[in-house]
Amino acid sequence: MTPSLARPQITVILAMTADGKISDAYGSAARFASPVDKQHLEGQMAQMDGVLFGAATLRAYGSSLVIRQPTLLAQRQNQGKLPQPIQMVCSATGRFDPHCRFFQQPFPRWLLTPRQATMAQWQTKPGAFERLLLTPCHKDGSSIDWPQTLALLKEQGIHHLGVLGGGQLIASLFAADLLDFLWLTLCPYWVGGRLAPTPLEGNGLPLNQARGLELLSATTVGQEVFLHYRFGPRTAVSERRIAM
Repeated sequence: MTPSLARPQITVILAMTADGKISDAYGSAARFASPVDKQHLEGQMAQMDGVLFGAATLRAYGSSLVIRQPTLLAQRQNQGKLPQPIQMVCSATGRFDPHCRFFQQPFPRWLLTPRQATMAQWQTKPGAFERLLLTPCHKDGSSIDWPQTLALLKEQGIHHLGVLGGGQLIASLFAADLLDFLWLTLCPYWVGGRLAPTPLEGNGLPLNQARGLELLSATTVGQEVFLHYRFGPRTAVSERRIAM
């Protein structure tokens, strides 16, 4: 990340099947990762000031992960952080169940939305969200201006932000060149299906504009592989002749 950039450092944290899916074509909660991956996710979340995810992720799970490991809670206390990272939902419509378990869990909740009407809708539900943030939009009003939005989050004390999905949200941050690190757990399952979501949705890039990744570590635990990457510059994928 450029040192002068006024935004949080962003780490994407995902579990993925061996065929590259983060869920199935039916929008199910992706519960294919092991308890080891859950501990890994908890450890990564413990390093964050806030975590961000889309409305579809909240609708699928109805809840979020709470940090429970005493060592991680003590670590956050020693660093002067809140016991739990702020849980931020990004949604244009705000269409999720106000009675789901997420709203009873012990962490701060923020709603990020580009629509005044959505913010007004949740203002009538006191206690659901500690903060409602109307995000800046691009001039055409079609999408969130993420550099400005992230600058606002940085001003409010969010220095390290974890992004937990889904693929559309990650794609919008990727398109604006705002991703710094990636933790990807490769799980031993195949799901298949053209409509099953992947870590990076949207239209994608041609290979000659592909974004490079620098592998920082690769660890195998049981049947899962934990991959840690740093996002690099856009790099062309060289054409190669493969002898058959």
